[in-house]
Amino acid sequence: MTEKKQRSFLKELPILIGIALLLALGIKTFLLQAFSIPSDSMQNTLQRGDRVLVDKLTPWFGAEPERGEVVVFHDPGGWLDESVRQDTNVFQDFMSFIGLMPSAEEQDLIKRVIAVGGDTVACEKNGPVTVNGKALEEESYIYPGDSPCGSEGFGPVKVPEDRIWVMGDHRSNSLDSRFHQQLPGQGTVPVDDVVGRAVVKAWPIDRWGTLPVPDTFAEQGLAAAPAALGLVGAVPLVMWRRRLRARAAEGAPGAPGTAEVSGTAPGAVSGTDGRAAG
Repeated sequence: MTEKKQRSFLKELPILIGIALLLALGIKTFLLQAFSIPSDSMQNTLQRGDRVLVDKLTPWFGAEPERGEVVVFHDPGGWLDESVRQDTNVFQDFMSFIGLMPSAEEQDLIKRVIAVGGDTVACEKNGPVTVNGKALEEESYIYPGDSPCGSEGFGPVKVPEDRIWVMGDHRSNSLDSRFHQQLPGQGTVPVDDVVGRAVVKAWPIDRWGTLPVPDTFAEQGLAAAPAALGLVGAVPLVMWRRRLRARAAEGAPGAPGTAEVSGTAPGAVSGTDGRAAG
């Protein structure tokens, strides 16, 4: 009986291994992927040799990078030296393919999102970095002793829609958006090139931890004011005009005449759709 069980297990073992490999491949493709940190550009948040897990699920549902997130992205072109490749063996290539080891072939980078499409980002000599005129308080995550943008400064740069401006936390040792402004997009990265957000430092164990968004990116006034706010401001004016018209129709004493109300002054709101006339 025992021999039959062993033979049965040996027959099922290849199937179990195949299922495990398919699950690992599925996790890498749709859920999480491991990446190795190859440089010092994100110190002290990330150290050379750290392994991070990158969320690849939420982008499938339309999520886009937000300010303050640490993201992995493909080389947009011209950022990395393609001649520099790590030597790998067949085992490493296979483990990378199924997502159990970081890939040495993919030309990917990891940086922090500072500004998103529609933002204006700038930094005068030695900082601070400003986003839409709001200064960032970056002491909690940039490398100790670094200035926010170095002695050169940059911008202002208007980030195109569907692109992001990224910078390494080790500002004096990071070839980020600041140093690629001569390329198409002025150093910004297409959202389509983003693999996902790094959410966890998984290795080594003694450095395990999450990668939260710093508080400075949650401050009010950081986001660019959308044009729709003009409509919000127009609503009280429209309601005021309607009330005046109602009073005039009822013949309330002291109310402005109907012709006076219906006349549209230059620059005033015309009708109730929130568009400006004149």
